[in-house]
Amino acid sequence: MATDLAGSGGKILAGGFSQRLCRRLTECIAALVALEKIASPIVPYIAAWREHEKIIWYEYVGARFLALLGCERREVDEVFRQSIVDRRLYRYADRESKVEEDIVTRAELRGEQASLREEVKKAGAVECVYQLALPGGKKIWLKDQANIEVFVEDQICLSMGCLTEVTKEMEQKHLLERIGYFDELTKLPKRTILQRIIEMNIGNLHRGHINDFVFLLLDLDYFKTVNDIHGHQAGDQVLVSLANVMRATKRHEDEIGRYGGEEFYGISVGGLKNGVQFAERLRLAVAKTDFIFNRERIPVTVSVGLVAASQLAGVEKISVEELVRVADRRLYVAKEEGRNRVVFRG
Repeated sequence: MATDLAGSGGKILAGGFSQRLCRRLTECIAALVALEKIASPIVPYIAAWREHEKIIWYEYVGARFLALLGCERREVDEVFRQSIVDRRLYRYADRESKVEEDIVTRAELRGEQASLREEVKKAGAVECVYQLALPGGKKIWLKDQANIEVFVEDQICLSMGCLTEVTKEMEQKHLLERIGYFDELTKLPKRTILQRIIEMNIGNLHRGHINDFVFLLLDLDYFKTVNDIHGHQAGDQVLVSLANVMRATKRHEDEIGRYGGEEFYGISVGGLKNGVQFAERLRLAVAKTDFIFNRERIPVTVSVGLVAASQLAGVEKISVEELVRVADRRLYVAKEEGRNRVVFRG
């Protein structure tokens, strides 16, 4: 009976494992089957993995889990793996209860499997949120809460937990972020999202997922003159047009946004050379663009101050404040040296 409950994906009850492990697994499967019978909204499961091996398999999955994934029991391991967009961990950062969001993409999960499993094994529990992209284009979010039990003699870890669908809550969270994070005039991300993006890059740098990244501040030259001569409506049109130029110039993986007033920012993963090329592409694209208001051409150039994370004194010294401070200082130098240029040293 227990083997049937485990389903075709189960390996432990059909294999030569210890009585203690098989007894514990049988007890847990029976408990989860009973839980499903009360029509609970949670989705129970039991996952397992061998120490020092990459593959996680499912000893038990509930019927609702299969319905969410739209697959057969024998397919659940692979379908779930392939559906993951990212994994999000939320933790309190300080005594003021600021919540940090640590996002690990599917590609990063593959590279960090061993360390992540070691982490949850030590903690004895896991709590995170998975974003899944299902066949047909549907996206769902599942909150995962589980306890981890280690069976040393079998070199097996069991993760016994429940998934809860939190799609509506996460979509609402994203909607509020979009409302709060996007500039009304240029439709670019505002300064409020900047800290989050940089903190994610700093985290990826610490974990070795990236080798370097670059932050730049870009400022319109003589913008006060544009407003004084052509009026504030013309100034607004120039800002909107500049935002469009930046969108058209950046690569898919680059981040851009409005820092405030006539200042904009950019973030690019890669070393200093890559960042300078990004900044120069932006500068040249602006200089070549015809900014038109009331059929009159307005000459526009930009100055850029740029800093690579590797230019700061050690990874542990990297902070949002320090990156902004150095980029702003270099932007000032670009202005002093004649404008319409990129400064990345000094």
